[in-house]
Amino acid sequence: MEIYDYTVEKEESGIRIDRYLAEKDSGLSRSFIQKLLKDGQITVGDKAAKSNYKVRENDRIHLEIPDSSEPDIVPEDIPLDILYEDEDLLIVNKPKGMVVHPAAGHYQGTLVNAVMAHCGDSLSGINGVMRPGIVHRIDKDTTGALLVCKNDTAHRDLAEQLKCHSIRRRYRAVVQGNLKEDEGTIEGPIGRHPTDRKKMAINYKNGKDAVTHYKVLERFGQATYVECRLETGRTHQIRVHMASIGHPLLGDTVYGSSKNPYHLEGQALHAMILGFVHPRTCEYMEFTAPLPEYFVKLLSKLRK
Repeated sequence: MEIYDYTVEKEESGIRIDRYLAEKDSGLSRSFIQKLLKDGQITVGDKAAKSNYKVRENDRIHLEIPDSSEPDIVPEDIPLDILYEDEDLLIVNKPKGMVVHPAAGHYQGTLVNAVMAHCGDSLSGINGVMRPGIVHRIDKDTTGALLVCKNDTAHRDLAEQLKCHSIRRRYRAVVQGNLKEDEGTIEGPIGRHPTDRKKMAINYKNGKDAVTHYKVLERFGQATYVECRLETGRTHQIRVHMASIGHPLLGDTVYGSSKNPYHLEGQALHAMILGFVHPRTCEYMEFTAPLPEYFVKLLSKLRK
């Protein structure tokens, strides 16, 4: 069980308790705090707090977060498109519609379930039972190259490369509209959307630095085929950044238009190139995930 205790300062007085706690350094979302309030896990003084309570100077606020019971994640015999494999790591070409790791509502059919069946006990455990071997993620509807580690030594090494931005990642995307410049750089910190917790946004107050470089590969008038190079790897980074300059990805109904004239299942985004220094041999390696069939067909339609 996690326990947090706070005392309200004078300048913090008068704001709702859920907002007060969400702005603290606990990392708890406002929706989760609301659940704790409903379950009576948050007290002010000796009384359970109500969700609309406004904190006062010198209030003593106490939170108790029960230990979560993680479900058993079972291996599943799901075919994998393997680009490379050795004793330390695995490069998988993830298909569209597959969630990377188990989470609420997705405990089966994930990449982790498939990798567990393929690798057996040979997966790093640094990220816990829900994300064995997973160093980085791509969205459910994003396809392409994904790195999986088979041991903790490889995981630590590659996580450090990811942290210092030395891993080479090139994405292919089709965006709405005609980009004016042949290439450019988008900079803007990415964090949770201030009102919609399911979305990310450029957030100067609570976001983390994010940099995306793009280069035009082909123009179609109503759409543009681009390559995106990531310096950082924030959640939904390419989708948020391209939408921020008025060119959301085709098929992205979250950050773009709800209209979907090309009948795409999610955004047109593919993690094509992945390069890194191998943790054991110290040699640079690079892998290319071929464009998926839906992406090739989309380009063909746009060219006509």
